[in-house]
Amino acid sequence: MRRFWIDTDPGTDDVVAIMMALRWPDVHVEGISVVAGNTPVHLGSRNARYTVELCGKETPVYTGLARPLLRQSAWAESFHGADGLGGVGCPEPKRPPAKGHAVEALIKAANAAPGQINLVTLGPLSNIAMALSLDPTLADKIAQCYVMGGTAATVGNITPAAEFNIWTDPEAARIVFHSGLRILMVGWELCRGAANLSDDDIAHVRSFHTPYGDFAMDINLCGLKSNREILGDPGMPLPDAVAMAVALDGSVCTKRDRHYVDVETQSELTRGMTVVDQLHVVKKEPNIQVCWAIDVPKWKATLYRALQ
Repeated sequence: MRRFWIDTDPGTDDVVAIMMALRWPDVHVEGISVVAGNTPVHLGSRNARYTVELCGKETPVYTGLARPLLRQSAWAESFHGADGLGGVGCPEPKRPPAKGHAVEALIKAANAAPGQINLVTLGPLSNIAMALSLDPTLADKIAQCYVMGGTAATVGNITPAAEFNIWTDPEAARIVFHSGLRILMVGWELCRGAANLSDDDIAHVRSFHTPYGDFAMDINLCGLKSNREILGDPGMPLPDAVAMAVALDGSVCTKRDRHYVDVETQSELTRGMTVVDQLHVVKKEPNIQVCWAIDVPKWKATLYRALQ
């Protein structure tokens, strides 16, 4: 069994990604840490714990940082609804949050199983930056880190230059990107265009008649509407689920390369921009592996498999 740890800010597409990992046959999710991002942490915790129960699991859900390292919080209600679940609501989960702080829980898990845990981040990187600050050896103990964040092509969804997760806490992202973690950056742009779920794709998921598929589609109708009306994309965007698909099956990413990548923290115009030195013009040692392209049919097949 592969061992995963998920750091997340659920969030509608986060929930789909969590379900994918929890239902994948050769993956054991050691823990879920919640960070402020799409929603406040108390809502994110509730949403994650409900998802765990829906999947029939007992994965511990830890509460992490309630705000970015240096910035004020900014929520994403237009895409995720006020409750983080597209406004559809869900019963209160039966289990409370796991005891202890998310940052400490992640450090403990990595130290207990060095080189065995794959970290998948689906939200701002505040928890991860704090964990690395408290234990810099953590970078060597994580087998692989998959970051859903940034844009390799610098087309943003919160500003023209930045993706929401990195923009929310750019200082944390910069710490993580320069930490030595083995990172594969799966940018927001990879969920766009043909990688959106079309009306036919949504109907296909609903044809499964499973609680996982129906819940995944219901909570993301808010994002579907916003994606079409605000960003002009054709269908339902699931960036976190795309990143999880890459983590579950590496062949979903069809083009990857190592580059020097930095994060803009000073400019308000380009705050949170992931600056990818694609042509190696600055002559700095590459620090990040970037996923440039995905196999769209394979990404969707991975999603369908998990939701059936």
